Amino acid sequence: MPNLGGQPLCTETYGPRWPRHYHPSPDGCLRCVPQGPQDVGYGSLRGIFMSVFLPQGYPESVSPDYLPYQLWDTVQAFASSITGALATQAVLRGVGVGDQASTVTAATVTWLLKDGTGMLGRILFAWMKGSKLDCDAKQWRLFADVLNDVAIFMEIVAPAFPACFTAIVCASGLAKCIVGVAGGATRAALTMHQARRDNMADVSAKDGSQETLVNLAGLLVSLLLLPLVTNNLLLTYTLYGLFTALHLYANYRAVRAVCMETLNYARLRLVLRHFLRHGEVPHPTHINPQEPLVPGTVSVALHPYAESVDVIHACVHALLLETLLYQDLPPTLWEGSSLLALQCKLQKGKGDDEDSNESHQVLDRIFPAFLAGLMASGWVTDRHLLGADEWRVDWIMSTKKAQ
Repeated sequence: MPNLGGQPLCTETYGPRWPRHYHPSPDGCLRCVPQGPQDVGYGSLRGIFMSVFLPQGYPESVSPDYLPYQLWDTVQAFASSITGALATQAVLRGVGVGDQASTVTAATVTWLLKDGTGMLGRILFAWMKGSKLDCDAKQWRLFADVLNDVAIFMEIVAPAFPACFTAIVCASGLAKCIVGVAGGATRAALTMHQARRDNMADVSAKDGSQETLVNLAGLLVSLLLLPLVTNNLLLTYTLYGLFTALHLYANYRAVRAVCMETLNYARLRLVLRHFLRHGEVPHPTHINPQEPLVPGTVSVALHPYAESVDVIHACVHALLLETLLYQDLPPTLWEGSSLLALQCKLQKGKGDDEDSNESHQVLDRIFPAFLAGLMASGWVTDRHLLGADEWRVDWIMSTKKAQ
């Protein structure tokens, strides 16, 4: 490395790479003095690979859980590609490919019924569950992949039941379209979580590139496997079982790798329990691994101008009442004497206005410290995933009561 001496006029960096220093030279030009090893040979290939398949600015431009999630997501996509190829072969055999007794019309009708059923299912599922997919993205992501494995199994076994073949593939098409809605919507929610520089489009595009590369690898492996499994049901079922087990395990690890800082019902419930028992709000990395993978819900009444903190406040109140009604509390918890006394009254079944007012008073003492702890621990409070619907309540107080 040349040694020009003196202070550089400027320093140039590109992401996490080694910086380059620019020094003035006697002839009036700038000389570039690189610091550290430069990307040559395999290093430059690594840089090309990263620029093609990873978001610009990686790893600073994405969330810390990006790499572990994408690695496990790659494994599950590969396994799903293999089982999907087995299912495609089974469906084509079932509609009559290679069978001289089958007609093109019959195969076309079967395929149209399969697609039509799926289209209707896609619309109905989006109508019924579309607003809930953001709130429990990890849970619905896992649900989508489990349902996808069920749909693939139905397609593999469908040729064994010729009389019910059309009904089975229609049910499979319905399930796969639900998978498409749930998987696509939750993937968008996870992409929003991963993008840390308003680069959601770049993160999504690079995820598509990664998935395409994995599907190409799966295609090559499928080309090698399909001649072996043709007319060999035992090997087909064995491969399906092995790759499905890998698919489910990789999906479980993928959703467990996600560490979301936005509160939903399950995470808020765990955070509140920890706060009541220990007097401190845990970090998202402590709560996310404990999050149950079954969606939950909480019902609260919100006023017309409720903001994010108001929704969190209302949900904390509901979860606090749930804790007091159905759980045993240790005597050392936060506001222990007040909560234990209130719990005793609630569990006796009184539930009158006095108890309701007392629960509000206890919450008013707890919530400021709880909210401050949320912000200090890295939780997002200016938005939430608590699934607040559009219903609002405007309490009309009488003049006498208002005074």
